[in-house]
Amino acid sequence: MAEVKAGLIVWDVDGTLIPADLRWLRRAVARTYTIEESAVVFPASRVHGYTDESIVVDTAIASGVPSEAAEEGFSRYADVLMEVMVEGEAELARDQAAYPGAAHTIATLAEHGYIQTALTGNLRVSAEFKLAVAGLDSHLDLDVGAFGSDARERFDLPAFVADRFQAKYGHPIDPARTVIIGDAPNDIATARHAGFAVVAVAHRLTPEQLSGHSPDAIVNELDSDKVLEAVRSAQAIQRL
Repeated sequence: MAEVKAGLIVWDVDGTLIPADLRWLRRAVARTYTIEESAVVFPASRVHGYTDESIVVDTAIASGVPSEAAEEGFSRYADVLMEVMVEGEAELARDQAAYPGAAHTIATLAEHGYIQTALTGNLRVSAEFKLAVAGLDSHLDLDVGAFGSDARERFDLPAFVADRFQAKYGHPIDPARTVIIGDAPNDIATARHAGFAVVAVAHRLTPEQLSGHSPDAIVNELDSDKVLEAVRSAQAIQRL
């Protein structure tokens, strides 16, 4: 099949396809642990690029919740988060719309034969909800994706993609043709840990800041032609 030969694109979600917005996390943490939203304190260095479980537990602890209660409370978090997001669906659509070019870029990659999925620290239910509200889910095969509901550590998530891809498509993924597209240093680190290629999008960090983490390619925005070129360049580098 042509799509198998082109490769696999693994999208990060927040900060890459849609703007990151901590309001949902803040509201859900407050409601989960029965504290005021104003009392929620995010840890300085463990928010962007990590999994929801890691972020939520660390945020609860930073907000004054005892560590044992923070760990135990996470079992309630998924249901609370979805309550918060469903209540705020119109707000989500208005304030966290897809980045310009995101939908067209996904469609263009699909036209060129790429299978596409997501690897995100979001729980699967919230990732699916965000992508659907943003209108970005039609070309993404989320059944082979990996999510914060699969593992606490982001470095563990590529193995879920590999296992699910092989189960669905009947052969292993080719790491040299698998490209993570993300915006954070931890996206780059995750790709390197998995042996995948990586394209960084300069949505939150500058190209100069991203280059210090040595992605295979950097794009300033989700321009479909530039992203396709960057993906092919990253694949070529990975095959060397």
